[in-house]
Amino acid sequence: MATPAQVRGTLRIVKTNRDLASWLISHRNEIESAMNDRLGAAAPGVSSPEAEALRRFRTFTSSALMRGTLSPPALDGLRVNQRRTEALLLAWIEAAAGLADADVPLLREALDPLVLQFRMHLRGTQAGRKSRGTPRAKRRFVIAAIDRLSEAFLAIDTDTGTIEDANPAAGALLGLNRDELLGVDAMSFVPKTKQSLFWRELDAVGEGVENHVFAATLSDSHGVPLELVASATRYATRGRTLALILLRPELAQVPLQNPESQSTL
Repeated sequence: MATPAQVRGTLRIVKTNRDLASWLISHRNEIESAMNDRLGAAAPGVSSPEAEALRRFRTFTSSALMRGTLSPPALDGLRVNQRRTEALLLAWIEAAAGLADADVPLLREALDPLVLQFRMHLRGTQAGRKSRGTPRAKRRFVIAAIDRLSEAFLAIDTDTGTIEDANPAAGALLGLNRDELLGVDAMSFVPKTKQSLFWRELDAVGEGVENHVFAATLSDSHGVPLELVASATRYATRGRTLALILLRPELAQVPLQNPESQSTL
């Protein structure tokens, strides 16, 4: 992560660009629509804290480009999941770049330092520190091990159904970056006809079932159905219960070939 001194050094090259500011303002709905299309079920709700963070980022960006000065972004009262918000900032930049066509290098040159500045201020807020926490050595080791798993991993709050953590394999399975999943309702990735069954499994974990395996039907960010085998483990922490779920593709039933039908030479 860049140091504050590095950030200040980077910010010196930020220049006034009223044309880009006007373009971002006039295309804000298209950018948001393109971002939401890619995120699918993980798109932030209109009234969510993360959507508010994106609105404040747009205001911060357009103001900086218009005036050529960098005032600290307004983050008062904003309580967000830091990792998810940073992932959404990058998703927003990608969506803007997708609409910019030939002007992508210019857009990134102008916006990358502003994203860095916004992220640094976000990480410095009390809400950001509380959301991020200070992982102990043992917890860092566990997180690193989970990230290396080839199976998709989701930690889901059994009361709210919120995805509290995920690994890169889960992001790949659902067609998103890992941090874009954080804070999202897990039911967003479960077909409506299967949600009651999935809730039943979460309730079982919440009510004390330590380990169990069940069939799970999910859909990725594009709505493609996924037939999976889920292995859930109960983990109680900080007054809540998490279902730690590993997801594997359901093995296809391949019929055995009848030896008598094989031709012999």
